[in-house]
Amino acid sequence: MEPSLFDRLGEPMIHQLVDRFYDRVFVHPLIGRLFKTDKEVIKEKQRLFLTQFFGGPSLYSNQYGHPKLRARHLPHPITNDDAEAWLSCMSAAITSLPIEESLKDEVFKRFVPTALFMVNTDQ
Repeated sequence: MEPSLFDRLGEPMIHQLVDRFYDRVFVHPLIGRLFKTDKEVIKEKQRLFLTQFFGGPSLYSNQYGHPKLRARHLPHPITNDDAEAWLSCMSAAITSLPIEESLKDEVFKRFVPTALFMVNTDQ
């Protein structure tokens, strides 16, 4: 059986990814409005979620229940432009990591359908 993305990335790299990603989204002119709560709380939830999303332990579900991503994001209007901006920030964060290019590509591809699934408005 092939090792999971979690196993290949490792926890320290997931922490770096989350830090670098949120450094970008909190100041992004288009999507910064979506991130108004405590940055450290958001980052910790994202670390727990990504651990699980990449095939590691179910840390997010154990603490918060099923992720229900779309339902949790419905209160926030999210457009295609927002999803593309989110993906751009994530791409930049992934690109900045000291990992193999093939692993960067694999990690980014995991996010694309999820980001597009969060789109809930045309406006």
